Amino acid sequence: MSDIYQEIQKRILILDGAMGTMLQQYNFSEEDFRGQRFKDYPSSLKGNNDLLSLTQPAAVKEVHRKYFAAGADIVETNTFSSTTIAMADYGMENLVYEINYESAKLAKEAAAEFTEKEPHKPRFVVGSIGPTNRTASMSPDVNDPGYRAVTFDELRVAYKQQVEALLDGGADLLMVETVFDTLNAKAALFAIEEVKSERNIKVPVMISGTITDASGRTLSGQTAEAFLISVSHIPLLSVGFNCALGANLLQPHLETIASKTDVAISAHPNAGLPNAFGEYDETPYEMALQIEEYLKKNLINIIGGCCGTTPAHISAIAELAEQYEPRKLFANI
Repeated sequence: MSDIYQEIQKRILILDGAMGTMLQQYNFSEEDFRGQRFKDYPSSLKGNNDLLSLTQPAAVKEVHRKYFAAGADIVETNTFSSTTIAMADYGMENLVYEINYESAKLAKEAAAEFTEKEPHKPRFVVGSIGPTNRTASMSPDVNDPGYRAVTFDELRVAYKQQVEALLDGGADLLMVETVFDTLNAKAALFAIEEVKSERNIKVPVMISGTITDASGRTLSGQTAEAFLISVSHIPLLSVGFNCALGANLLQPHLETIASKTDVAISAHPNAGLPNAFGEYDETPYEMALQIEEYLKKNLINIIGGCCGTTPAHISAIAELAEQYEPRKLFANI
């Protein structure tokens, strides 16, 4: 199989769009989320998208296929919330290994199908590792600023289980994404390095932070440059940003880090900002026009979409990216 390190130097790689946006289009009911296996489960399961890898695997695989058909080189596993910490909301901590394993397997099957059809354009699977619903560096209680809802070690253990299952299921690389608290991300990166060491393997690692507002900082208060510096001790394939902002608002932060690192730069912005109903109105054409500014400035090695993006968005971005050279890499990747 071709190496992602080779491919990333040949062209701008295309990441997929939003899994959640696509799954919403199926209008799955509570019964659909449950499937036969969880029909008598004591709590509500609707909204647990990661569980659909077990109860609606055909739909999850179909989403992966649609993104590959649209031009994606890399698809993310349906595992954004697949840690024991996040799955505790549903009382499904015991299913975490299985969900990650099966999600990676589904994506890998779709990738193999497209690689076989187009061997000149190998497809890859990135294990999606979300931030969890807790933060290690801030208190959720304004009256007790010293309190933490989760410890570094609890995060490390949870992430390690997720990483092992994603790799066992066939993920080619891993992405710690939507990082709002870099301490959480450091726990995930620590866990990845642990697994790499124990298994004596090399795994390409992407990290993608999220700038939460116009201040240009992450939720835990870091600027784009500070975020970059604080994760640069880890051997990375790429560093970048996703979510929270549309493509135009993300650009200055990408410019900041692109000028200060030799590793690849990734971005998967939202399709603009949400409207009053929480929906995303930016068309594929509008989004691609904004992303073209990244390409003109030679900022990017990996580009995709986050909230609100569909295969149509990815197709428009992929067509555009073909016309541009990737940002030059100087690191020994």
